Amino acid sequence: MKSILSILMALSLTLVSYAGGSADKKDRTNATDPDDFPVPNEVPGLLFYIQRDPNTNTICYQLNVDKQGKLSEKNPVNTFWIRYPEGGVKKDLNYLQRKFAYGINSKAIGNASYELRSVAYSKLPLYLRRDNRNEYHVYTSIDKRECILKRVFIRIDGGTFWSPNVLYIELKGTEIATGKTIIQRIKPS
Repeated sequence: MKSILSILMALSLTLVSYAGGSADKKDRTNATDPDDFPVPNEVPGLLFYIQRDPNTNTICYQLNVDKQGKLSEKNPVNTFWIRYPEGGVKKDLNYLQRKFAYGINSKAIGNASYELRSVAYSKLPLYLRRDNRNEYHVYTSIDKRECILKRVFIRIDGGTFWSPNVLYIELKGTEIATGKTIIQRIKPS
């Protein structure tokens, strides 16, 4: 639990930066519940996504395949923004965002599976692997249950550029054993 909190706190520090768009009044969302934020269903091969206050800009993690549908073994995850306040435009991460904030490092671990590590916090592994229908998902532990990760949401209420006031971090996924949606809110201490 502490390692999950640490990774998400590290991500929250980078998520409030201009990397995703500044938090001016025109970008603020009226959504108060994470479920009211837009869902990037239009993204083929979407693995999971990250959203946070103060706007609806979304970081998407997508399966990286070529035109023939073959997975890139060197770089299996493609990461990019969807800037909803700008009409839903898709934008690539810049160098600093890829290397220090939102990028993913991957390591093949055999059987077409990969261990993924966030560049912002490398202590918590995520696993990219196929399910019994041969479809890729990212797996992690949510509330001590093995789940397919769907969304990370970070609720921020003010603070500063380098020290945002994080009220909670929410993980949402689908439990492998039951198919139920599992949500875990972590409150910083």
